[in-house]
Amino acid sequence: MTYRYAMVCSSNQNRSMEAHFLLKRHGFDVSSYGTGAHVKLPGPSLREPNVYDFGTPYKQMFDDLRRKDPELYRRNGILPMLKRNSTVKTAPQRWQDNAADGSFDVVFTFEEKVFDMVIEDLHNRNHTHMKTVLVINLEVKDNHEEAAIGARLTLDLCQEIEDADSWEESIDDIVGGFEKQHRRKLLYSISFY
Repeated sequence: MTYRYAMVCSSNQNRSMEAHFLLKRHGFDVSSYGTGAHVKLPGPSLREPNVYDFGTPYKQMFDDLRRKDPELYRRNGILPMLKRNSTVKTAPQRWQDNAADGSFDVVFTFEEKVFDMVIEDLHNRNHTHMKTVLVINLEVKDNHEEAAIGARLTLDLCQEIEDADSWEESIDDIVGGFEKQHRRKLLYSISFY
């Protein structure tokens, strides 16, 4: 594969990790991140989420939730999700703290506010490389079924980007074709590292 990819959602749990898992299986050079202040997972009610710091291992979250209420977290898909995540990498990482990971060619986000945060962060960084980066937002609802669909669509887009002679010259056609075929609107921006 030619390019380096980043998958970004809010907590680096569901949407970004589903896409990371699928792209990694297909041989892509891919990483994933979240943009939130903390990692939030559903709790027993909307007012009681489980909150963790970025860097807390997925296995530790899994063990914590299994201790709290194994039936609830198995039924709502959180335990299987955390188990999958731990096979991809050790812990959720925060996008704003990823400078040591190097630069990416293409960044996918799965929510408009995450897209805005990534663009803002790229504009505020020290542009040492002056390398172009394509940031694409594919809006995906934060549930397990939509995350799986979003990951497959992301894989399709990444394969089209890889097949193009130059994404810089063909991105308008790639996006236009995708939107027509899948009836999904994409946001995209070209920024610099």
